[in-house]
Parts: sequence; C-alpha cells; structure tokens
Amino acid sequence: MAHDESLRFEVLGPLRATLGQSELDLGFPQQRALLALLLARAGRPVPVGEIVAALWPGGAPASAMNVVRRYVGALRRLLEPGLPPRAPGRRLSRGADGYRLEAAEDEVDLLRFRDLTRRAKREAATGRPEPALRHFVEALDEWRGPVVAGIPSPARDHAVFAEIERELVRTTVMAADAALLCGTPEHVLPHLGRAARLDPLNESLHARNVLALAACGRQAEALAAYESVRLLLGRELGVAPGAELTEAHTRVLRQEVGSVPRKREPLARPAQLPPTPKQFIGRKAELDSLRTAPDCSTVLLTGMPGIGKTTLAVRWAHEVAERYPDGQLHVNLRGFDPLNDPLTPEAALRFLLPVLGVPGHRLPSGPDALTGLYRSVLSGRRMLLLLDDAFDTEQVRALLPASPGCLTLITSRRGLSGLVAAGARPLRLDLPSTADALAVLARHIGRERPAAELPAAQEIVAHCGRLPLALAVVAARAAARPGLPLAAVAAELRRSRHGLDALADVRTAFAASYQRLPDAAARLLRPLSVGCGPDLTADAAAALAGLSVRTAGRLLEELADAHLVDESEPGRYTAHALLRVFAAELDRRP
Repeated sequence: MAHDESLRFEVLGPLRATLGQSELDLGFPQQRALLALLLARAGRPVPVGEIVAALWPGGAPASAMNVVRRYVGALRRLLEPGLPPRAPGRRLSRGADGYRLEAAEDEVDLLRFRDLTRRAKREAATGRPEPALRHFVEALDEWRGPVVAGIPSPARDHAVFAEIERELVRTTVMAADAALLCGTPEHVLPHLGRAARLDPLNESLHARNVLALAACGRQAEALAAYESVRLLLGRELGVAPGAELTEAHTRVLRQEVGSVPRKREPLARPAQLPPTPKQFIGRKAELDSLRTAPDCSTVLLTGMPGIGKTTLAVRWAHEVAERYPDGQLHVNLRGFDPLNDPLTPEAALRFLLPVLGVPGHRLPSGPDALTGLYRSVLSGRRMLLLLDDAFDTEQVRALLPASPGCLTLITSRRGLSGLVAAGARPLRLDLPSTADALAVLARHIGRERPAAELPAAQEIVAHCGRLPLALAVVAARAAARPGLPLAAVAAELRRSRHGLDALADVRTAFAASYQRLPDAAARLLRPLSVGCGPDLTADAAAALAGLSVRTAGRLLEELADAHLVDESEPGRYTAHALLRVFAAELDRRP
C-alpha cells in the first residue's frame, strides 16, 4: 500500500514519530505505549486483550476498551492528518484479530534494523565477512538508546520489547564475530559495551567484548572486563565463567587474539526426540506453512485436546533435526497431565542441564541462576528444543534459549499470547479434512476394510468428529478385532453418542483441560452442551448460566483461549461435538 514517504517512526531508542521535518506530539503516556506496541509488531495484528494487558498490567479499569478506542482514533488522526471523522484510515485498522499498524520497511527503524541484519546474515553464511560487517554495523547504528524510552515503565516491561532487546544483543554478537574475522574490532566496540550493559550475564557477548578490546590493543581493559564479569557471575548466579569466556580470557593472556573465538565442542549431543509417528497422515497445509515460514526461533502449535499437536511437532522436528547438529532436547511440561501437576521451570531446567552435560554439583540454586547457566551452556550452539504440553507463558519463558541458532517448538492447548507477543510464530491446528480422517483410519486398520465398508467408515469418522485422538482410539479397537465389521464399530459409537464411554481416552484428555480451568470458566462449560451451536453468543451464554453478559463474554474468551470452544466469527462461539458430549456428562453430575 502507498504511504506518505515523509512519515518516520523510531522505537530503537526514545519513541518518536516525525512527519516531514516536524516531530509529532504522541499524546498521553498510555497512547504513546499503544503506538510503541503497534510499531513493535508493525504489519501484524495486536489482539485487543494484549493491548489492555500491556497498558494496564496491574488490572484494567471498566473503561479500558473505550480508552483504547479513543487512543486509536487519536493516533489515526495524528498519523493521517485530514482524515475525516470516524474514517478507518489506511495506517491503523481494526480486524477480528486486533489492531494492525501498516508501515513500510523504510519508515520504521526496527524494520530497517531487521532487514539489514537479514542481509548481513546472508553475507556471513556465504563466507563474505566484510559486506556482512557493513550491514551489521548499519543495523546497529539504528539503535540509539533504551528501546521505546519515554513510555510508562509498566508498559515498557512488556515481553515484546524485551524480545527486541534480545534481537539487538544477538545481532551485536554476530557483528563482533564478523569484525574480529575482518580484523576491525573497533567498528563494534561501542555496540558491544552497550549490549553488555543490556544483558550483563551473557557470557557469549562478554567473550566477544574481551577479545575485541584486546584486538584493539587494550589488553588491560580486556582483562579488567573479564574480571568484572567473573565477579558478576559468581555474585548473581553462583557460577564460574563457562568454557567460551574462559577461552577468551586465556587467549588474551597468551596474546593470541586475532580472530573470532574458536567454537567450543558441545558438552553433550542429546537426541531426545520421540520416534517419528508411524501413523502420521495429512497436515500438508500445516507442514507447508512451517516449511515456507521465515526463519523463526520459536514456533507455537496450539489447538484443542486430541487435535494432534504433539504428533505434528514431532513429525516436523524430525524433518528439520539435521539443521541442528548440536542435538535435540525434549521435555514433557505436563501442562495438562491428568495425574501430575505441571512441571515447574526450575524442575525442567534441573532435567535439561544434566542432559547437556552439566554435572549435578554445578547446578546453582534458584530459577534465575539456573536459567542463566542454561542459556550460557546453549550459547553459540545450534539445538532443537521441543517443549510439549505447556501450561502457560511463564512455564516456558525460562526455557527459551537466547542463542540465535536454536529452534524451540512448543505445543499447548492454550493460546499463550505472551509468547506470541514476544515473537513466537503461532500455528493453530484445526480438524483434519474428512478425506484425511478416513486416511487415518485406513492407516491403522488397513485400506481394505474402509474401502469395503465405506459408509460405515464415514459414519465412524462422523461420530469421532474427525478428532485425531478419537479416531486413533476407535481404530486401535478395530485393529485388535480384524474380523469385526466396521458397521458394528459404527453401531457401538451410535449407541454411545450421548456419552464418551466408548472414547474413554478422549474423556480423559478433555477432563485434564477442564480441571485446569478457573472455577468460573469451568462452571460455564457445563451448560454449554445445551446451547453451544454455531450462533452461541455472550448473551445466550449469560442466559444459560445466569451470568451478566460481560462476565459471560470474558469467560467465553477464556474457554476459547483453552480451545474448549471456538470463536467461529467475532462474538460467536461453537464447540466440537465430542466436547459438547463431555459437557453434557458434566452437567448430569450431581
């Protein structure tokens, strides 16, 4: 789309917007924070709930939605002078998935930074460090100070801005590698110092800083910088410097500085992925989406219980595993385990670090120290991490590697908007097509039986609602009784259509999600078996459950986030047929 070429935005420092030669007055602090959030996600929708949570992290007032709309209107008029009243404009639009700010790459310093970083990485990957360094330095020159300085500090703490800071640090590390390789470390020294202040416990970054100082002839400063970070690691994490930083120090002492630090050997090369699913069928569109997506360090697969999130994650992880030569990690976070509580981040880290070769006696106490050690161990490595069955964003945040060479796949029954805000790429799984569902059945029991009894096979798929878990349960039963006609299996499902006795594993999966719901949302799920159809609204849910419309709408959003209902269109909800059966079972309980 065409844009006014004179409009410019800056977020990599104090938040600013200029039109021609004039700096724009961005209004109230919260209005500035809203613009910063939209710019951080320029070209992508920002959900209204995320905006409200960012502007009022301590709890939103009743007028929050009206205030957001008022700020949006003010920003529209500010960014498009002369825009008629109530006109939507071209810059700032509202859709079903939130508000979106449209901006060209050359209009936002963050977008220019990312484009230059991409160019630099391409040059570095093809063995051209000099042009890579030029692009890296140009990218870092866009960084003028604390990210989005000038907005209220509670909003400034939002995860999306923390992720931008991590991008700046990662690019600084890559720029230092290129500068040391080219023998011109002076080009990156100022950026290294700034990045080290931003991420003071990043050993990989400090190793480059020590080497760059020494390569510039400032050996005493290099040794002092090492000693400073050594003391900091001991005080904050209770650990000594790791292999990479120790090697940099040794090279300075031996006056061997002249190139990028040698890559250390991995402490361990785990290969923990579960076996490739033998019965994997379909999901072509989802796999194509994953294959053709831009490089992303975190991918989030979400969907209802039993939809096949783990199966797809494991399938794709095996496909890309060879790109991560330092190994693959797998953790079941037990977010919705029917028998166990979700795994704490500290427990997950105490599992992962020994797998990576860290002796048990080196593990510090406390989650922050464990996270710091974990990220130091992963620094500079290319690893794939599968975090299965996550409960919420906080459970996952400490387990995300800081190394740009790692890929993290996360599965969850919840939307985890905090991760998406921080840059994770979401992929929501829908039900497979009828053809794929029939193929799943055939893969389990052989092609001959469905082909011979196609109407019965189609009825089985319909009774299962095309849900992969339900299909697997029924198919396993049919496979165990090869002489049983599929018509008999279909008749059994027909007789049990008012309950889940024939699909006990499905009931268990739904119950695990139900048990993790807040009490109010759990109570609303029970009567939905009566009224949940294609046109269920907050008004209808309120009437069914005896709630206010506002409360019912909020609870429906919670159920949608848990993928127990689906917002088929804005304000209208439906639920899977088997979930309605499960809700009816709940509603019949005393």
